[in-house]
Amino acid sequence: MVSFGTDGVRGRAFTELTAADVTMIGRAAAQVLGGGRWLIGRDTRESGPQLTAAFAAGVGRGAVDLGVLPTPAIAFWSQRLGVPAAVITASHNPWHDNGVKIFAAGGTKLPDDVERAIEAAMRDLAAASPAGSDQEAHPVDVVDQDAYLDHVLRAVGVLTGLRVVLDCANGAMSLLAPQAFRRAGATATVIHDLPDGRNINEACGATDVRSLAEAVVRERAHLGLAFDGDGDRVIAVDEHGTVVDGDRLIALAALQLHDRGELVDDTVVVTVMSNLGFHRAMAAAGVRVLATAVGDRYVLEALDEGGFAVGGEQSGHIIYRRVATTGDGLLAGLRLARQVLDAEVPMSTMAAAVMTTYPQVLVNVHVAERHPHIARELAPDIDRAERGLAGEGRVLVRASGTEPLVRVMVEAATSDLATATAEALAQVVRDRFGPALTDTQ
Repeated sequence: MVSFGTDGVRGRAFTELTAADVTMIGRAAAQVLGGGRWLIGRDTRESGPQLTAAFAAGVGRGAVDLGVLPTPAIAFWSQRLGVPAAVITASHNPWHDNGVKIFAAGGTKLPDDVERAIEAAMRDLAAASPAGSDQEAHPVDVVDQDAYLDHVLRAVGVLTGLRVVLDCANGAMSLLAPQAFRRAGATATVIHDLPDGRNINEACGATDVRSLAEAVVRERAHLGLAFDGDGDRVIAVDEHGTVVDGDRLIALAALQLHDRGELVDDTVVVTVMSNLGFHRAMAAAGVRVLATAVGDRYVLEALDEGGFAVGGEQSGHIIYRRVATTGDGLLAGLRLARQVLDAEVPMSTMAAAVMTTYPQVLVNVHVAERHPHIARELAPDIDRAERGLAGEGRVLVRASGTEPLVRVMVEAATSDLATATAEALAQVVRDRFGPALTDTQ
């Protein structure tokens, strides 16, 4: 049976994640979150329409098909209408994968206990009716996409004079992102905005910014923005084509709000993966950093619990909590563009000044079985490794949420020291918890 990972359910479409699986997820989600009206949207994968119909069959006659729409836009409508929603997407994965992200009524991601309840309902349904639902799908209606654009543009203002290149990843932002920037007055060059069902995230988007970097230099743009397949993430490149990752984007966002007096309790929320340089830059600016487990939903939970204004992940999920209920690549990109215009200095200067990045090495070690408490099991070894960094670095060892992998991450003052420390710890994991298969960095 399929299960929830750090961001919904995901797998190869029609093999690891079948239409029957998606129908079962829909039935179980409707049991736990309530039936009635459900919003369903999707990204541009060729499996999307069939899996949308499968989810609609699970939730029943209240299904509303929003068509192709970015994840943050679907969350926006979930909040506005006060109904639950699902997104058929595999985010930054290749075209042949797909998945299901679920939002509770109000547009927020599900906490762990609700996901466990849905999984339990799926098990019960599978035992009672292995073939799944025989209900027909009844997707209806279409929403006004301009309402979402109006919403994000209200938080930005005009961008007259800005030159930007947008990489839409051949995904769900292919129509809306260019419209938004042009409505704001920017000159926008757009690439990878012609989805064909199979080119989503292919050598483009937030996970591959090479073509974006070339276009920014060629067009002499102020900056470039790359979205992922479903539009909830953004990565930037400066005017020289140099990548500006999520840590720097979050740091810029936090300091912008801090300078305006809008950073609630002078606190920003990130995950444990954020670079040590981020922590030191925030401390120097008088900003407290609250770190959560990996996953944007944990960032969101912390934002809500503390009433904080902004947070995100190194991967480019950025949540402006007073404006949105989830990570929104378009909103974050528009806010960054406004910041570049206001600063009247090049993007490269802003990015370089906001923080110094410590060299970071990540080694993924395949193990015989999952070890959810690996950090506790390796505590003496981790402590020795950290002492070897002499206060100029940090060590993070954690288990993958979905695979039999142990992730060893080390930051240090030099790349050589980070690599040596990470490899030594990874070897401890191999020796103690093998067999090791193919490790990746």
